[in-house]
Order: sequence, then C-alpha cells, then structure tokens
Amino acid sequence: MNMQQREEKQLETTIQAILNRVNDLKSAIQALVSKLENEYETINWPTFLDNYAILSGHLTGLSKILQAELAASLRSRIVLPLQLSCERDEALARLSEGRVPACTHDLVPDLLRTKPEPQAEQRLQQFNHKASTLSYDTAQKQVAQFTKVVSHVWEIISKGREDWDGDSMRSAGMQPTHSMTDTHALVTAVGTGKGLRPGIPSIVPSGVGAPGMGQSRGPAPQLGQATPSLPKAPSAIKTNIKAANQIHPYQR
Repeated sequence: MNMQQREEKQLETTIQAILNRVNDLKSAIQALVSKLENEYETINWPTFLDNYAILSGHLTGLSKILQAELAASLRSRIVLPLQLSCERDEALARLSEGRVPACTHDLVPDLLRTKPEPQAEQRLQQFNHKASTLSYDTAQKQVAQFTKVVSHVWEIISKGREDWDGDSMRSAGMQPTHSMTDTHALVTAVGTGKGLRPGIPSIVPSGVGAPGMGQSRGPAPQLGQATPSLPKAPSAIKTNIKAANQIHPYQR
C-alpha cells in the first residue's frame, strides 16, 4: 500500500468516525427537543441537565476526533459547492433527511460558515469591549458579590441535603420496638386477669406479720380475683418454728 492509498484509508476512517459521532449528537438533540415539546409540563431541571450533559459529551468526543493526529489530513481539504440551484435535489434531500431540499445561494453560507453569524459576532464584540473597559475594582466587587450569592445558595442546598439525608437515615434505621396492642393486653392481664386461663392457682407468698409474731397463713387468692387493697390484720394463730437440724420422723 503506497502513501496515497494509506492517506485515503485514513481519511475514510476519520470521516466515518466523525459521521458516527455526528449521528449520536443528532439523536441526542432530537431526544431533547422531543422532551421539550411533549413533556414541557412535567420535565424537571435535573432531567434537562442530564440530557444536556449527553449533548456535551458528544460534542467533546467530536472535538477530540477533530483534534487528533488522524484528522490532520482534513485541514488540507476544502469543501465547496459544485453547483447552486433553486430546484429540489432528491439526493440532497435524502442525505439531509428532508432538511435541505436544495443547495441555494441563501443556504450555502450557513452550511459552510466557519465563523459565527454577523449578528452574533457583533454582540460578542460588544461584550468583549464592555469587559475590557470594566475597571479592576468594579470587576472585583461584582465577583465578590456573585461569590457571596453562590455561597449562600450553596449553604441552603447543603443544609437541606443534610436534613433530607438525616430524615432518610432515621426513617430507615429506627424500627418499632414495641406494640401498643400487646402492651395494653399485658396490662389488662396483670390488672384484671383478662385473657388468662381459669383454674390455674397463683402462687402467692404468705404475708409477714409484725415482729415477734409468726407467719400468718391465709387462703391463696385464685387467678381472676382482684386482691383487696387494704392491709390484712395479722392472724392470732401462732406457729412454732422448727429447727433445721430436727430429725425427720421418716428418716431412718
């Protein structure tokens, strides 16, 4: 393969890469325009920024292809119309998907333009002139004021995000550790014996009398019966406390 064939192959590869990137860019623009036309009432700012970031990514990729060494041969190429006509060109309309029906005198300057439009270029020159004539102190004051506004907005957003994250963590991390239904049922069962099975006696220690008196024995309260709230009088029946070392009558 000689030098000329290698350059033609390289040019074809570069043009194909540019066409692929341009088609991706066109699809992204169509998707964004479709959202703006059909979902203008429901679209939010983050969704718009996401679609705009896709456009920016395709433009960056296209710029990298044009700035690469493989695209150096494009700088020596010139694109110019061979024929201008007001009649409809079917081949041109098919290649442009119906957007350019004819290669007219009014359309060619816009298609082959390498500089901004005259109106845009004039406004850009006005802005550059205004920026160049602005004094240093005035520029610093405007920058400081703008920085103050941006910092204030950033603080508001950061505080709102912290509160939002805190609420999300609390709602996700704290699980209920009690049940009010079970609590009421337990209190009712202890206080009134509701829900307990009848017929099972409760083991209640006998009351302790006054000092010097023996232990008083009384009838054991049954479950489901409310115990009296008034203190009971000590019983007059005395009991003898047996020694622990007393021999059991049935012990051999």
